[in-house]
Amino acid sequence: MKMDVLEKNKEKIYCDVSVIIPCYNCSSTIERSINSILNQTRLPREVILVDDKSTDNTLEILNHLAKKHEEIPLIILSLSENSGPGIARNRGWKRAKYPWLAFLDADDLWHSQKLEIQTNVLGLHPDVYLCGHNSDVYSEFQTIPKEINFSVSSININKMLISNRFPTRSVMLRKDLDFKFGGKDVTEDYLLWLQIIADGYKAVKVDLILAYSLRPEFSKGGYSGQLWKHELRELRALRQLYSSSKIPFYKYFFFLGFSFMKFLRRLIIAKFFQ
Repeated sequence: MKMDVLEKNKEKIYCDVSVIIPCYNCSSTIERSINSILNQTRLPREVILVDDKSTDNTLEILNHLAKKHEEIPLIILSLSENSGPGIARNRGWKRAKYPWLAFLDADDLWHSQKLEIQTNVLGLHPDVYLCGHNSDVYSEFQTIPKEINFSVSSININKMLISNRFPTRSVMLRKDLDFKFGGKDVTEDYLLWLQIIADGYKAVKVDLILAYSLRPEFSKGGYSGQLWKHELRELRALRQLYSSSKIPFYKYFFFLGFSFMKFLRRLIIAKFFQ
C-alpha cells in the first residue's frame, strides 16, 4: 500500500476514535503515554482513563492532567475495586462515544502518526473490524517518510493461534462488536482477538512499527513476566475458544501443545538470555 502521511508540524485534524487506557499505580508513566496521544497528527475525539483502584497518587495525577490539557477531553473513570486491565477496558468501552476504539497501556507509547495511518487503512478497508500493527521496545521513535509504502495483511484464526499478532497497544476495533475483554484468569486481550476472528470478522495487520513498550514483553516487571501464570491464562483462552465451538478438537489439541512449546522457549530465554 502506498500512502501520503501528514507532516508533523501541519495543523492537526481529528478522527472518530475513543482511546481507552487502564490505569493502575502508573503515576510515573501515565503523562508520557498521554503526551504520545496528544502528539498525534490525527487526534482522537476522547481519551478515557480508567483508574483500577490505584493505591498510589495515580487518580490525583489523572485529575491534574484532565485540567491541564484541553486539546481533547480526558475522561476519568474510577473502579471501586482492583479488577485488572480487561475489566477496566470494558468500563471504558461502555463509556466510549465514537465508532472506533483504540487501546494503550499506561506505560506504553504511540508513534505520532499511528492514528493517522491506521484510520487511513481502515478507510480503505471498510469491511475490517479489527486492525493492529507492529510494536517494538522503545529506544527512539522511527521517522516515517511523507510518502510511504507498506503492506497490509489479513490475519486468520490459524495465524492467531500460532502467535498473538496484535499487541494491545496496536489495536483498533469497532465499538459495536458484540464482544468484551475477559477477566484476570485469561489472557483477556488475546482471547478477545481470537473470538472476533473466529466469529468471521475480518482482521488486518499493518506492517509498520507504530507503538512502543517501555520494557520487553516478558521482562520480570511486566504483566506477562510471570511466565507460568501467563501460560495458564493462554491455555484457558484456548479452552474457552474450544468450549464455545469456535475451533475443532484436533486444532485445540494441537495448539495446546504448541502453546506449551512456546512457554518452554520463553522460559529458556528468560533464564539464560536476560
